[in-house]
Amino acid sequence: MKILVIGGTRFLGRFIVEEALKQGHEVTMFNRGNHVDLFPQVECLIGDRNKDLSLLEAGKWDVAIDTCGYTPKSIAESTRVLADKVDHYTFISSISVYKDWIPTDIKEDYPVQSLTEKEIEEISYGTQEQINAHYGALKAECELAAEQNMPNKVLHVRSGLLVGPHDYSDRFSYWVDRVAEGGEVLAPGRKEREIQYIDARDMALWILKMADEKITGTFNVTGPTTPVSMEDYLNVCKTVSGSDAEFVWAEESFLLEQNVAPWTEMPLWIPEEHPLVEGSEPWRGASSISIEKALQHRLEVRSVEETVKDVRDWVASKADEERKAGIHREKEQNVLNAWKTRA
Repeated sequence: MKILVIGGTRFLGRFIVEEALKQGHEVTMFNRGNHVDLFPQVECLIGDRNKDLSLLEAGKWDVAIDTCGYTPKSIAESTRVLADKVDHYTFISSISVYKDWIPTDIKEDYPVQSLTEKEIEEISYGTQEQINAHYGALKAECELAAEQNMPNKVLHVRSGLLVGPHDYSDRFSYWVDRVAEGGEVLAPGRKEREIQYIDARDMALWILKMADEKITGTFNVTGPTTPVSMEDYLNVCKTVSGSDAEFVWAEESFLLEQNVAPWTEMPLWIPEEHPLVEGSEPWRGASSISIEKALQHRLEVRSVEETVKDVRDWVASKADEERKAGIHREKEQNVLNAWKTRA
């Protein structure tokens, strides 16, 4: 195939380009050129999608894969230009589009967030603060914009937590790195609580397979394909690193009392019994998003052991960099001391 990748150098896009080249496809990248040395053999159209799309007007591709669309204005303009230049368009969306994660087994027809036309107009291309504040709603509106300009030609990939080497969010790798350090490790809530994530390399393989077959529609795409508990995951981290880590499981109510922030200070944890928003219900379905539809289309996910090992090797190569997620060690120790005193 002739494939246009919008983005393509940081994380998921990097693996899409790598896998596409491995499979023998012809790849063109359109991005701001921040990492032009990563794929020197690939044609790279250097431009800012929010300022000038003229470089796309002369091209023709079988498939476009958009890894970095965050506002409906940007997606509307991109799909308008590409509508008659590609046969298939993949948009990387998110499970954050859903109005909440209260019920378990959320399928693709569950209600999504929305914005008013005035809000969309005011956000325009969006500042980083606006995108962070309205992330889920913006992704949902992006899906609508793409479908409007390219009806029945779009694969909407509602991604779960993407993990793996080169993950700049550090959410999954926090645990890999922290467990490797050993000692007492603060662990959140029920140890049997299931978690969900997907290796970006598995996502890349599936996207290329779907694009090759020109399959369209909306899919929740995360993993694992068989249940993995938080305890399972941490034990794998311990085995892979050979550490002496001892997990101290603190109740979620206690962690909230100690102002430990779900997801950011304790990655992969969203409270099951306490609402994140006052007056709402707890988001018990946060780690039970249905991927039945993707599995029917042959989604395959590698083992947690393989992902943890590869992330561990990658983390070791950037040991001097500051973590972007996870609780600070001093605060962790203070919370551990308070928990033991209470117990």
